[in-house]
Amino acid sequence: PVPRGHRAWPRGTVLSAVLGRAGYRAGSRRGADPVDNAAMSIVVIGEGALAGRACRQLTSEGHTVNHLRGAGDKELAVALGEAVTAVAVLLHEDTAAIRYVLAVEHLRPGTRIYVALFDRTAADQLRAVVPEVTIISPADAALPTLLGSVMGADVVAVGPALPENAGAARTVLRRANGFLQVAGFDVPQEVRRAGVIGRLQGQFRAHDGNSAILLTGLIGMASIIVIDTAMLMAFKHLGFLTSAMEAVAVLSTVGPAPDADEYPWYQVFAIVAMLSAIIFLAVFTAGMVEHLLSGRYVGLFGRRVMPRSGHVVVVGLGQVGFRLCQELRALGVAVIALERSEHCRNLQLARAINIPVYLGDGSMRRTMQKLRVHRSLAVVAVGSDELDNVAIAITARALAAGVPVVIRAGTHDAIEETASLFSIGSVVDVDGLTVSAVSDWFAGDHPAFLADAGSDIAVVGWNGALLTRPKTVGSECPHVG
Repeated sequence: PVPRGHRAWPRGTVLSAVLGRAGYRAGSRRGADPVDNAAMSIVVIGEGALAGRACRQLTSEGHTVNHLRGAGDKELAVALGEAVTAVAVLLHEDTAAIRYVLAVEHLRPGTRIYVALFDRTAADQLRAVVPEVTIISPADAALPTLLGSVMGADVVAVGPALPENAGAARTVLRRANGFLQVAGFDVPQEVRRAGVIGRLQGQFRAHDGNSAILLTGLIGMASIIVIDTAMLMAFKHLGFLTSAMEAVAVLSTVGPAPDADEYPWYQVFAIVAMLSAIIFLAVFTAGMVEHLLSGRYVGLFGRRVMPRSGHVVVVGLGQVGFRLCQELRALGVAVIALERSEHCRNLQLARAINIPVYLGDGSMRRTMQKLRVHRSLAVVAVGSDELDNVAIAITARALAAGVPVVIRAGTHDAIEETASLFSIGSVVDVDGLTVSAVSDWFAGDHPAFLADAGSDIAVVGWNGALLTRPKTVGSECPHVG
């Protein structure tokens, strides 16, 4: 166990010996030669908080950093003309990041390049083109902390399985009595069971106006068939199949059963049933057309239904949100994603793997009520706009005060100011985790996973060793006036 606030932080080969070299993070090569850990000359490309924090962290470790903000081709060529050891491309836009990587490889082939990319498909393609590139995915860096935040108040992070925890599906970083502890982890059966019950409760349940119309028409037509079949079997003593066939004839407005004139009351029922069938059929058809044209991101039955309880609400279906939904589903936890834009590129991907996605604004009470946040396990706001995440957290708190709320944040002042006024939930510093991952790569250290432990970053090695270090404070490059 390591107490919070521990500052011992060996770097380079020392830390590698402590954490172990049994494995590498995404984009690494198992068995690769150790990296030279001497002070390096690094070009950092990016103009956001992520690049600024990385520049500050690398400078504090003794590296010479040239920070380029929005560099053009000429400026990049001049920077690479000097004695540059490596390049770090830290942007929030994957397309621009890929362009810079290709430009660096063209201008200075063989240069070690570290790039932050969200899109895993683009990362795979980039590795095939640029052999010396190392991909650092902010989504993967933040995933263990995001998973841990929904698994219990004492859970800091849930990472990959370690060799020393044989039999455990994952590894948990847990806080107990002020100490951080690493142990094997499996999702509690009650969490899985709650998700199964929630999905069962969601079968054939309306989640919006279109689905309500469709179900109304379907239930109305089914009711006519059931009632008519039961009446024919009870009063005319017909067999089940014959009664069902005659009931379908009434539903399709072909006409009542033969010899219906012997039962005037049944003729009245048949007339009402046929008129009602016309209305129910029209309602069902309208609902089905709207359901098919709407994209069907939430199903009426099957695995893509909206859970009614025991689920995690993930707000924002960007790369971070999509990866979180994937992992929760893989762990057997029920999940529903909420996305504001119908043009989100991950909508089709989510539908392909049966992740239900509701389109709406998470800061609106009506939307969050439809998602039944008061019956959920947790609400995780991982949109790219930090202020939107705060608004979502406030709405969730108002509707379900006892449900854990997790927000993705970085360096926005409003986050700290709001958190100081009242508890808005757990804050996961995605940029801080990414900066730590970048720093580890430059130092030649390859831990199993990182975790946001409040004011510190916790680092878990492949051999189960645990170390902590303080987060980088400040988003501006220290040597820029």
